[in-house]
Amino acid sequence: MTEWLTYGSMFASSFLSATLLPGSSEAMLVGLLLAGKASTVNLVLIAAIGNTLGGLTNILIGRLLPLKEQGRWHTTAMAWLHRLGPAALIFSWLPVIGDLLCVIAGWLRFAWLPMVFFLAVGKTLRYIALAAATLQGMEWWH
Repeated sequence: MTEWLTYGSMFASSFLSATLLPGSSEAMLVGLLLAGKASTVNLVLIAAIGNTLGGLTNILIGRLLPLKEQGRWHTTAMAWLHRLGPAALIFSWLPVIGDLLCVIAGWLRFAWLPMVFFLAVGKTLRYIALAAATLQGMEWWH
């Protein structure tokens, strides 16, 4: 696999995994790290950028939703997310819940800069932890 294809595949997988579409960027990252065909730092960076951009796609979807009250669900979401604010997006890496957090944050019209910051931090820390665990596991086996 060429370096361009390696990084392109990592980006595509991480982007799609962060949208409402199913994906498994974690498996892609681990596989590419185990294959040793690309820089760990570059793979983590590209995965984080792709995943953050995918999360921003969900935020944009939320922004497109009408702002009418939706009953009890609306009240619960408003109370919880307003208490945490954009910092809730630090958990955007969680499966299923993370996608929903991004959509709701967009729907609640949080400010862009804090949303992007916490989204990027959460996504990046997840990939750093995964890469570190993978590389530590590789050392353990050798």
